[in-house]
Amino acid sequence: MKLNILFINDVHGYLAPHAELFYDESGEVVETVGGYAHIAGLVEDIRIKNPNTLLFDGGDTLHGTKPLVDSKGEAIIPILNALNLDALVGHWDFGYGPEQLQKLNKALNFPILGCNVFAENDSNFLQPTALFDKGGVKIGVIGICAMIVDKVMPEKMSKGLKFTSGIDELPKYIKQLKRDGANIIVLLSHNGFPQDVELLKKVEGIDICLSAHTHNRLYSPIEVNGARIVQCGCHGAFVGNFSIDFEENKIKNCDYELIKVDNTVSKSTEMDTLVQKVLKPYKEIRTIALGHTKEVLHRYNTTNSTMDNLLLKAIAKATNTDISFSNGWRYGAPIAKGKITENDLYNIAPMNPPISTVELTGKEIKEMLEENLERTFCSNPLKQMGGYVKRVLGLQINMRIENPKEHRIQEIYYKGSHLELDKTYKVSFVTMQGVAKKYGKNRKKHNQKAVEAMKAFLKENPEFTPGTIKSFRLV
Repeated sequence: MKLNILFINDVHGYLAPHAELFYDESGEVVETVGGYAHIAGLVEDIRIKNPNTLLFDGGDTLHGTKPLVDSKGEAIIPILNALNLDALVGHWDFGYGPEQLQKLNKALNFPILGCNVFAENDSNFLQPTALFDKGGVKIGVIGICAMIVDKVMPEKMSKGLKFTSGIDELPKYIKQLKRDGANIIVLLSHNGFPQDVELLKKVEGIDICLSAHTHNRLYSPIEVNGARIVQCGCHGAFVGNFSIDFEENKIKNCDYELIKVDNTVSKSTEMDTLVQKVLKPYKEIRTIALGHTKEVLHRYNTTNSTMDNLLLKAIAKATNTDISFSNGWRYGAPIAKGKITENDLYNIAPMNPPISTVELTGKEIKEMLEENLERTFCSNPLKQMGGYVKRVLGLQINMRIENPKEHRIQEIYYKGSHLELDKTYKVSFVTMQGVAKKYGKNRKKHNQKAVEAMKAFLKENPEFTPGTIKSFRLV
């Protein structure tokens, strides 16, 4: 019997084909890829060839673009149901709060899994596992949602919930699924590639790990403790395809392909109709130019971001501050050379958060940045807490990435001189991930939100250039 296991992860609400970053010998190049119509066409072709096919989604699915945020995730439900997924896990999917997630869960014709998400009475908030039978082979699936939701994400996302790494829960569910006859165990996880590798080292019995969150493009599986682990980039640019041959209900051969979802992939007309229906009210903001860029704007680098430079310059301008911070978000498809639309601005900050200011001492700035570097580069993967390095405007940070906790920053420059640790600086930021509540005093919300600030900035600076200064420099 041949089984196909298909996988997508971190689509972040990108319903239609979009710009995506690739690399060749000349450096960064942009191609148009993705879109649920092409994903559905690819999946349909594989299902026709092999009815013994399963399709899983690694999460960050119900949030990330304006149509989804406006509808609290509801706009994508018909699309996901038409795609006929088999299971989903979550992270930003909790972005509208646990109650709304359960509403969305009930509207889906497949389960959201999460063995590591618990209500206040310690009961499972989500279905922990699922068991499928394809051609007489039983496939047991265990879901893990992002363990960081109740640790570093906005409080509303985890209200009344507790998230674990899943490492303690997994052995019980592996045994349970095998007792129920599972011939193969699949882990569907949104913890991240480093975290899942660490987890696989410690837990026996997993055959395949479908990993998400960290947007790795793995063109072939990595083998860890008998398990094959993959990730499929982000924004729906790729579909992962395992082709597994079974003999006497045991894996005889396992092939894998990371398939680029470009215009050579067939398109589902039914899915395209559903997508266009959702996008129709947003046609104007997707087409009218507010400004232009001569450089590709993206946030795919770990330490600095040309895309976030636009956001940071805009909020600094709006608040008349020299220093600004935003979170090291990974989501947000690149903006290709050419026009910048209002839709692009919502892709940068889909929740359109308010701009805020706060007064921080130099010491607090250093502590905050050291904390962020530890959360990004901690030697224990299970203590890494989310995205890339915090985005910063107005400071030059020289750092040694290999140094231990609290000792990575060598120097911080502000206006050409060392930052004074005992001096107070007024800074601007967006979201609690930009500057956590525990830092600073005189925290105030500005009368503008992020998207409005970027629109105003582009009106004054229609030909945008991100500049050459890098806030973080490895020394």
